[in-house]
Amino acid sequence: MLALKNLAENTTIFSRSVRLMGTDFNFDLVTDNAVWALQRIESAVNEINRIEKLLSTFNEESSINLINRNAGIAPVKVDAETFKLIDRAIQISALTYGSFDIAYGIPASKEHEGTVVTKTRTLKKKISLTNYTNIELDQAKQTVFLKNTNMRISLSALARGYAADKAKVTLQMEDVSSGVINISGDLLTWGLQPDGSAWTIAAANSTKANEIYSHVEISNMAVVTSVNPDLVANRAVINAESGFPVSAIKSISIISPTAELSGAMTGPMFGMGINTGLYLVNKLNQIACIAVDDHERVYTSKHIKL
Repeated sequence: MLALKNLAENTTIFSRSVRLMGTDFNFDLVTDNAVWALQRIESAVNEINRIEKLLSTFNEESSINLINRNAGIAPVKVDAETFKLIDRAIQISALTYGSFDIAYGIPASKEHEGTVVTKTRTLKKKISLTNYTNIELDQAKQTVFLKNTNMRISLSALARGYAADKAKVTLQMEDVSSGVINISGDLLTWGLQPDGSAWTIAAANSTKANEIYSHVEISNMAVVTSVNPDLVANRAVINAESGFPVSAIKSISIISPTAELSGAMTGPMFGMGINTGLYLVNKLNQIACIAVDDHERVYTSKHIKL
């Protein structure tokens, strides 16, 4: 369990919570000018609303919906922001060997689906539909093409983190030198606390109430924590490819420079297991993780010292 340390000492911190993108965004800005802070937060809220409209599949005019409607038909020219985000998503997919994937498939015709041959073909087709390698990008033309008709993409796994990153940039451009954006427990920080010290999270022992065993400095970093739903439901954690149980990660916290990257990397860690996940993180720069297994044992990447 991770919590922001010393944020309660907010004599020079202005806070406001806003419901955005289906979750709570809490803004903590280092300032004693409430009117000025409210104006800055309003700019950040407008930026988050813009990102939601840009990436939402509920917006019929969004580039994502246009790409999906033209799956298997034709490449779609999109705005530079959406193109770069999709490009980064594909890079994360390659980095995690497909554990992270923005592609998915919609049901095909159910005609004759009862035959063994048809079921086998349907399974193979489903695998190809959800494979990020079938997203074709043209850098020169700035187009995105989904090779299969029943293939779709969604950027929901990146949207909130990316929106938080953009809100942070907006606040910094409006001279907010220090602050924290808290997205339902996930943290994005910049600058320093009012006393000049770094923003710090406290790592707590989940089996002993209020017992803190370590602190980690996170100034100018993002921390995203996810809990394994399979362990919460007391289900065995199975590797989809091998069919065997994997190291049971109860929770994983990823620390990186952006909320987008931290958010994208938590999900793949559960499928890869502790050993493989830590091996991957240890090969990367500017990224670290803290994992807790089902026996409350804590594992960290080489960049973390508890």
